[in-house]
Formats: sequence, C-alpha cells, structure tokens
Amino acid sequence: MAAPVAYAAPAPAPVIPKLTDDQGRVLTLRGWNVEDKTHRGENALSAITEKHFRDMSAQGFNFARLLVFWDDLEAKRGQYSEKYLRKIDRILDWAQKYGVKVLLDGHQDVFGPAFGHRGIPEWATRTDGLPFTPNPDDWFSEYFQPAVQRAFTHLYEDQDLQRAQAAVWRLLADRFEDHPAVFGYDFLNEPMGELKEGEDLPTAARRIERDQITPMHNRLAAAVRSVDRDNWLFVEPTPIVGEGVPTGLGRIKDPKRKVVYAPHFYNAGMEAGADYDPKAGWIEAYEAAVTQYPKRYGVPVVVGEWGPLNNDLPNMGSFYRDALASMARYGSGWAGYVWCYGGGYCAVDAGGRLRTNKEQTAAPYAAGVAGRVHTDSYSPSKGVYSLAYEASWRGGATTEISLPPSAKGWRVSVGGWAWSGTREVAPGKAATVRVRAVPGVEVSVVVRKR
Repeated sequence: MAAPVAYAAPAPAPVIPKLTDDQGRVLTLRGWNVEDKTHRGENALSAITEKHFRDMSAQGFNFARLLVFWDDLEAKRGQYSEKYLRKIDRILDWAQKYGVKVLLDGHQDVFGPAFGHRGIPEWATRTDGLPFTPNPDDWFSEYFQPAVQRAFTHLYEDQDLQRAQAAVWRLLADRFEDHPAVFGYDFLNEPMGELKEGEDLPTAARRIERDQITPMHNRLAAAVRSVDRDNWLFVEPTPIVGEGVPTGLGRIKDPKRKVVYAPHFYNAGMEAGADYDPKAGWIEAYEAAVTQYPKRYGVPVVVGEWGPLNNDLPNMGSFYRDALASMARYGSGWAGYVWCYGGGYCAVDAGGRLRTNKEQTAAPYAAGVAGRVHTDSYSPSKGVYSLAYEASWRGGATTEISLPPSAKGWRVSVGGWAWSGTREVAPGKAATVRVRAVPGVEVSVVVRKR
C-alpha cells in the first residue's frame, strides 16, 4: 500500500500591517499637507498660522505633513537657523493644541533653489557644469534636465553631502523628538535621480530606488535613531510609482521596526489637466503596484500626497470616491495636497469651506482602535459608519472615532460590553467619540447621520 501523500498548506497571503501607537491601538491618520513654499529667510513659514490647524481639526482631520526645507535650515553650510527651528516649534504647538499629529517632511521640488525651487541648499548642489533650462509650464520635466539629475547623483554618492544630510536629520530629531505633536520624519520628498543612456524610466526608477535611495534612507534612519528611539520613519519611492510601477526600494533597517512606506498618489494625465477616466484602470494598477513593497517587508502605508489640481471636472466625484475606497483597503492613512485657502490644489476656499468634491475627504473614521479590528467601513450614500472589533486586554486603552461636521448631526450606537459618553452629536460640529470596553469582548459601533 502506498504511503499517503502529504500536502503542505498554502502559505497565507502577505498582510499589510497597520500603524499602532504605544498602547497597541490601531491608528488611522487623515489630514493634509501644510506648507509655505513662498517665503524664505526671515519670513520662512509665515504663511502657516494657527488657523490651519484649528480649521483642519474642526473638519475632523488629525494629521498634517509639514513641509520643512533644508535650504531654510542651513542656508550656509554648517550654520543652522535657530529662528527657523523656533518657527517649527510654534507650528507644532498649534498642532498639539488641536490634536493634530505632525509628520516633518524634508521637502524638495526639482532639487532646490539652484534650479528656482526649494529643498537642497545651493551649497550642496553639484552639477559638474551640465546644462539646465527652466520649463515653468511643465516644472516636473525639469527633473530630467542633466544638471538636476547629476545633482541627485552627488547627493546620494558624495560622502560629505551624505554626512551633511544626516546631520540635518539628527538635528531635527534631537530637537523635536519629545514634542507631543511629532509623529514621524519623512526623509526626502519625491526623490529622483539620474537616468543612464538607453534606460527607460521604470527601469531607471527601480535602479535608483534600489542602489541610491535605499542606502540614503538607511543612513538617515540611523542618524535619527541615534537620538530618537520612538517616532516613525517614513520612506518614499520615486514618484514614478504613480504610473503603476512597483518600487525597487529595499529593506529599511530599523531596530524599532517603525518604518512607514509613504508613496504619493498622482496621475500624470490628471496633473496635466485631464479628467479622471474610471474605465482606464489607473487606480487599480496603482493599488496593485503600491502594495507589493509593504507586503514584502511588512510595513504600514500612509499616502503622503494626493489630490488633483482640477476638482471640478465631470468625473472628479467618482475619482474621490474610488481613491478614498482604494486607500482604505491598504493604507493606514493619507495626507491630501494641500491645506490652503483659495483655488488650485487648495483644500478649502477663501471662506474656509471644503471645495467641490474635496468634501468627500471629511468622513467618519476610527482614529485609534483599542483592539483587533474586524470591520471598519463608511457608506457615504447611506451616511452610516460601522466599526466592529475585539477589545484589547491592555488596560486603559480607549477607542476613538472621529466624526466630521454633519448638517443634522450624528447618532451613535454601541453594542457589546462597551460604553461611550457620546450618543448624539449636534449639527454642524465635529466630534471625537470615545468608547471603552470590557477586555476580550466583541464591540460594535454604528454611527448614523441624523
């Protein structure tokens, strides 16, 4: 009689982990980028006011990605601006006052001021005399100018620039590690690099991410961890992932295992003014590509920037519905671009109202869940938010649900051995519903528009 054949059970599919806090609660971050790209020197960051954080909080948002510029902090090599650091401190104080967590973003656009933008200081910009021709009508194309590409190569490979960049992040982490508003550090916005002759863009992006950006992230992670053992480290791929190209980033070494994958979510056609095409499959392709890295390395995802320039086109309502649903499937949060008052990319108009279609971003969500989440969903058409979880055994943890303002208010129902001090939310008011539960029990929370 033949011996029975043993079949191995299939390996479980990789799961993207969620962000957690020091209590073990599952976190969701939802908010906006906050920036001042216009003012420099003495006036740097002056466009950012307390109103930004008060208004974001009033809409139920709990997260801000704050753009900080190396060229403001260290305009002259080795001379760090104490005034700039104090301005960051003041902004963080406003964020803390309104319950907003802050990601410090080391921002660059087209490398920096040597090319008419912001980011890497001029003293750290090395071009080997290669040409640069400005193209203000298509600024992203400037990344492919020879001088800009060579400047990235020197940043990644010159040891003195490596040390200078690491020193900046060590300084920022040492200064702000204990500020209660600080959640993490985003090392370099939309890193790019130099294409080799005959190389197509996806191939170049994967090589640059693997051979240059990954080592940079690891250098900067080590610099931050030398002074800050607690806050999260956010790492970005090139923006080419927006075209559905999987990243070539490698593993980021962190003994605390607090690394976040932070891609951006832009489509080249929509950035050029085109409407969203629901049948084109772009969001599906992006999701398939962008989830490969976090599944492979077991890190959570927070989308660092997203949102089109033109929100009034016929299909933009569908875009926001599809994009929000997609990010909820794999992400722990997002920061839209950008919280300002006016037109273009601005989240709100001059009167402080969320602009057309952007109002969809203000929806109920579980900011922190003290337990293992079973279901977490919101139906905009029905105005119903549902959360079900097994309450944590860790003492003292509280589940927090963020509710944006609603014209008629909200009604809260809690099931299981759980209780909440909030059962009704007044019209026009944002609220945080706090739920406490007997550890180990199944809890259900349903929130309905009145």
